[in-house]
Amino acid sequence: MRRDTRLSGVLHVLLHMAEQKEPVTSEALAKAMDTNAVVIRRMMAGLRDHGFVRSEKGHGGGWTLARDLAKISLRDIYEALGQPSLFAVGNRAESPKCLVEQAVNAALDQAFDDAEALLLSRLGNVTLAMLSADFQKRLGDGRNRHRLETAHAS
Repeated sequence: MRRDTRLSGVLHVLLHMAEQKEPVTSEALAKAMDTNAVVIRRMMAGLRDHGFVRSEKGHGGGWTLARDLAKISLRDIYEALGQPSLFAVGNRAESPKCLVEQAVNAALDQAFDDAEALLLSRLGNVTLAMLSADFQKRLGDGRNRHRLETAHAS
């Protein structure tokens, strides 16, 4: 079954944008994401409608962040994407006549609801600023690791 990777992709794009001082074109973002610029424009238009990004046309134009990273949660972005399904697992039939299947559905529905509430809560507690800080730490660790590997090779 195919996974919906839009949330991951959008977060990736937004963090790339956060690293840039100038507006980023749809073409540049598409190249970074190995996709088509039309896909990026469609995705970014939805984020613009929710006030997370803005676009400038013309020479030197492109996409920029419209809000502070600390004020954007992963849940905000998830909701801006139209709340795609979080789980690939579901009930065999939504309104079964079979009493056994009704019992199965009730148990699964409760488990799915609990899991979704927990996941949405966690997404609400993580901001893009937190992801950016993690990236910066990993970038710093990577530079330090490279320095150590170079020193050991000498």
